[in-house]
Amino acid sequence: MTVQFNSPTPDQMDRIYDRVLKMAGHHAEIDRMSFAMDMAAANGGNGNQFIDFDRLLAADNMNFAHDVFGIMRHIDRTTGHLGGCFVPRFAISEEGALLGAAQ
Repeated sequence: MTVQFNSPTPDQMDRIYDRVLKMAGHHAEIDRMSFAMDMAAANGGNGNQFIDFDRLLAADNMNFAHDVFGIMRHIDRTTGHLGGCFVPRFAISEEGALLGAAQ
């Protein structure tokens, strides 16, 4: 099975990655390439819903962390699928409605 990748815009990816690094601090090393691939694989392919990255970036730290660190924890890198019944709070339906708990 081939993993599908749907990347956020370069600006969105830079802003998400910078915020993740600030939140993680010295507690974790986060490889930029692996992180970018996780976000792209979780976005609208591989059995996953699309993510509203603009709303994600505007979110408070708790909701932002839930989605980003949840994706990193639950992504299956061989299939690109988010496992463990994890649904990002900023996942959107085909109609554009948020599927997660964030409103």
